[in-house]
Amino acid sequence: MAAAKSARKTATAKKPTTARKPRRKKAEPKSKGLTPAEVASDSVEYPTELLEAVRTDGGEVLGVYREPLGGHPTIFAVLPIDKVEPTPYQRDLSEPHVKRLANAMERLDRYLDPVIAVRKDGMYWTPNGNHRLNASKLLGAKSIVALVLPDEDVAYQILALNTEKAHNLKERSLEVIRMYRGLVGADRKGHETAFAHLFEEPSFVTLGAAYEKRPRYSAGAYHPFVKVLEDFQELPLKEALALREARADRLLELDDAVVAVVNTLKERGLQSPYLKNFVVARINFLRFRKNGGKPDFNATIDRMLASARKFNVDTVKREDIGRMGGGPMEPDEESA
Repeated sequence: MAAAKSARKTATAKKPTTARKPRRKKAEPKSKGLTPAEVASDSVEYPTELLEAVRTDGGEVLGVYREPLGGHPTIFAVLPIDKVEPTPYQRDLSEPHVKRLANAMERLDRYLDPVIAVRKDGMYWTPNGNHRLNASKLLGAKSIVALVLPDEDVAYQILALNTEKAHNLKERSLEVIRMYRGLVGADRKGHETAFAHLFEEPSFVTLGAAYEKRPRYSAGAYHPFVKVLEDFQELPLKEALALREARADRLLELDDAVVAVVNTLKERGLQSPYLKNFVVARINFLRFRKNGGKPDFNATIDRMLASARKFNVDTVKREDIGRMGGGPMEPDEESA
């Protein structure tokens, strides 16, 4: 008994401690940004061409100011609703969310949350207001209030700006790969690392490419180890995109092998929404990796593929799957 207690204590003591992110230091009060007078000041050069364009497009300028944090010029305007559209890169519309928003707006009889917009080819792209825009259209609105910004690159800041409905992994990944393709199509120069602030996480690019090829891909099972493998690349965007697509193909190859194991387990009467998570956890040798250099992507997938193809389903017990305890799954994913 004493020996068992001693062993448990030793095992507990050897558990690696999770590295905590350093706490963000609180800024000194009133140390950044503009005063109210500076926000309202007209002493800076405002984007007169954009002001004229808003009026030419049938909109009305309600005011111009400098936003209070960075001092960037911002136009407060009301735009014809048929002139506003979502950026081509963001997630697909959720019809239930649109209906909930429309019902709330109808009960209040008010629209109080301006969208952000940038002018593009005579239209206004909104990176953060697609659901509010469509809710307004559902109610038959003629116009929509917007903060119009002169910087077109704001159209790519979707993940940072879009807080009206929480993104799941599939939505984040598809938005990132769509932005990525938009940047490549626009022949934007620079290495992938230069655009890291737009994409947030390199794994989103690879998983987004996988979702494009397989819309019902269950990325939630693979995301934990793909995050470990991926880095932003010191390659031009077009070359990096080709690399991401090749890596997406490897992930789908692995998914095929995992699904084959899952189907065999189902045939043996083992039913659980977490079967795929269970199989991936079993073949994910990175769980036992100590801190060190970043593992090679292809070598890791090769090793996991080999493990999946020789997976011994005879050793799997029902209670083993039960111990998964409801591992993380995306709400739009299926177990196989």
